[in-house]
Amino acid sequence: MEFNPGIRENGKGREIFDLVRKKYVALTPEEWVRQQLVHFLVAECEVPRGLIGVEVVVPLGKRNLRADIVVYGRDARPLLLAECKAATVKITRQTFMQIAGYNLTLHVPWLVVSNGEQLYCCRFNPATVQYDFVREIPKYSELKMNNEQ
Repeated sequence: MEFNPGIRENGKGREIFDLVRKKYVALTPEEWVRQQLVHFLVAECEVPRGLIGVEVVVPLGKRNLRADIVVYGRDARPLLLAECKAATVKITRQTFMQIAGYNLTLHVPWLVVSNGEQLYCCRFNPATVQYDFVREIPKYSELKMNNEQ
């Protein structure tokens, strides 16, 4: 997939255009990966742009955390949760523990973790109470809620 985001310079540094928030945001290594994944979800997975949330507040205990990307169903229930890391950050078990922690609140069936170089996608299997890894992120039309088989 070709990725040509809008990038500009301002007095504070470089910015990248966020398709979801419809504004320029600071271009950090993690933001580059986040925007790359958003573009992929829209272009390749056919996710409607209006059903994607970026930096979504997730209450976890007494803290408010931020999920990088949440894809919603047309019923406004979250379907997919994505965690983005900078390309220099290795994806580890701790990365999955972080996104699984967010999922304690959101209860989404699909999880994605990416650093721009590596991408892992898994689906929660309620029968085994485990995550089953798949080769690629499914098209939006194929995403199903946990209780749908």
